Amino acid sequence: MPIIRPISDLRNKTPEIENLCLRDEQPVFITKNGVGHLVVMSQTMYEQQQSLLALYGKLEEAEEQSHQGKHRSLRKAMMGIKGRLDAKT
Repeated sequence: MPIIRPISDLRNKTPEIENLCLRDEQPVFITKNGVGHLVVMSQTMYEQQQSLLALYGKLEEAEEQSHQGKHRSLRKAMMGIKGRLDAKT
């Protein structure tokens, strides 16, 4: 269930909102005049969401390439991954 708080709580109850974000690992939705205005979340949660968005973008790109016939065998893909891992070590 989303956590919704008025904007006055952002000013008056900042530590409470901080604890909600960190403890429950959920965003807190801030309203102004009864309408959605801001979202407050922990930095960890923000970074996780950004990583997911990047992953979704890569998956979409891979799906488009597959539809265009741009793909390679599993053997070639695994050899490429192994080569990149070996280069890093």
